[in-house]
Amino acid sequence: MSKQWWGSWGAYPWAGMAFGRQRFFEAGELRLAILSLLSEGPKHGYQLMKEMQERSGGAYRASAGSVYPTLQQLEDEGMVRAEMQSGRRVYQLTEEGRKELERDPIGVRRIWERAERCEDWGQYMGPETFSILPSVSTLVRASMRAAGRVGTDRVRDILDRTRRELEQL
Repeated sequence: MSKQWWGSWGAYPWAGMAFGRQRFFEAGELRLAILSLLSEGPKHGYQLMKEMQERSGGAYRASAGSVYPTLQQLEDEGMVRAEMQSGRRVYQLTEEGRKELERDPIGVRRIWERAERCEDWGQYMGPETFSILPSVSTLVRASMRAAGRVGTDRVRDILDRTRRELEQL
């Protein structure tokens, strides 16, 4: 299995959650996401967290414990500046931050494409549905083992029949 597929989960962003992957962002991507959002205009921390959640359909919920230290680091590096507005620290991109963002346009695109793929899944993910993830994971493993033994056609038929039954519930 190629590292690229395994690392990004390809077209199946929910698969990472089913197989125990806990991180939405790879190393350094939260910085890029924040810089990207600030390139659209000034925002305070809560707005950044809310927008990341909305863009991922709720699949990613940023925490203050990750966003605010990243904002502080970006401010220390001169990538963003903050000013008080209506009692809140509002951050905006500096020229240095804009240059940093322009250094990795592919990384920025990859972040928002992943968020977009998650957008549809976010409506189904919640505390009540997380309890079935171990069963889904077991089903996927069993399906893959069976496909290796008997071929994909038979397994696909079983999975399609199961999907139709679930859709009728």
